[in-house]
Amino acid sequence: MIGGGSPVVVQSMTDTDTADINATVAQVKLLTEAGSEIVRITVNNDDAAKAVPEIADRLADQGCYVPLVGDFHFIGHRLLRDHPECTKTLAKFRINPGNVGRGKRHDENFNQFIEIARDLGKPVRIGVNAGSLDQELLVQKMDENARRENPMTGDDVEREALVESAIASAAAAVDIGLPEDSMIISCKVSRLGQMVSAYQQLAKLTDIPLHLGLTEAGMGQKGIVATTAALSVLLHDGIGDTIRASLTPEVGGDRANEVKLCQDILQALGIRTFRPSVTACPGCGRTTSTLFRELASDIQKQIDINLPSWKTQYPGSETLKVAVMGCVVNGPGESRAADIGISLPGSGESPRAPVFIDGKRDRLLSGPTIAEDFIDLVDEYVENRWGIGAAN
Repeated sequence: MIGGGSPVVVQSMTDTDTADINATVAQVKLLTEAGSEIVRITVNNDDAAKAVPEIADRLADQGCYVPLVGDFHFIGHRLLRDHPECTKTLAKFRINPGNVGRGKRHDENFNQFIEIARDLGKPVRIGVNAGSLDQELLVQKMDENARRENPMTGDDVEREALVESAIASAAAAVDIGLPEDSMIISCKVSRLGQMVSAYQQLAKLTDIPLHLGLTEAGMGQKGIVATTAALSVLLHDGIGDTIRASLTPEVGGDRANEVKLCQDILQALGIRTFRPSVTACPGCGRTTSTLFRELASDIQKQIDINLPSWKTQYPGSETLKVAVMGCVVNGPGESRAADIGISLPGSGESPRAPVFIDGKRDRLLSGPTIAEDFIDLVDEYVENRWGIGAAN
């Protein structure tokens, strides 16, 4: 379920040639195991369309039943018409109204696409992109703007065109018979301010669920920061029903990083919880030892290793909060605020580390095995709190 108060859904997209069934199945499974709740695949030609049913069958054989969304451009209406097995297999279709043709052909192709979705009861994402915006509409908006006494900027005109294209396309789909509750809208651009303002405007104009994304966000830290900033502003204001981080992976990099980023954004905002969190201080002149950094890293690694089995054995443990602090200034306070926390000794402090459990000081650890002893306590805490028969 998307929209209507349902949790925000994490989405991702493969970058394989869909006709390469083995590669596509492997990547869909990778993204799903990372936590993607919807996976979009490119359906750009006949070979890709023919591969879709086999991809779904192989995923099912491996116990993977994630909804597959077909990403259609230019000839989507024909591919849906000519490949009924593909059409039936896909859980949702994505259409870009900016590249289905111009003039009369635009309307014919769009109508055929929506009619197929309507007849099969399939939802549709109407996905408008700045890079493929309907040029006839954009020229019209530019001409209107030039005649204004106080013209808007080019970016503002483009934003208005994006929003108008999305709203008009949704209205046309409703006229064809596709229910509003079978639609999702997106207006994706690469400029952060423009993207945020477009979605803010959309949220005022429609109750149709919105898919958020800063498209072509970029690589590395730049892509992560831009995506986090854009999505966080909107999600904080209650805008957005599905999200994707359109990161450019490093060559040989992990495609699933875009899924993890979406989860981290939602968790940081307190919207959803996916995995236990570790609070650790950044270090300062009081924390001359690197022990707290090593322990924080070790705890995070251990949680990542344990998480798959914890999800099955200890439902609810994804809400676990651990604190690993480096000195007496904030250490005790942050450790009390966590489910389980440790305040390691800073420079000049007593070489003992108090451990706090559920807000109360439980014991002191000392000696060369502090790290190992604390990790054991975390495991014990999870088992006692969320294990079978535990009193939650």
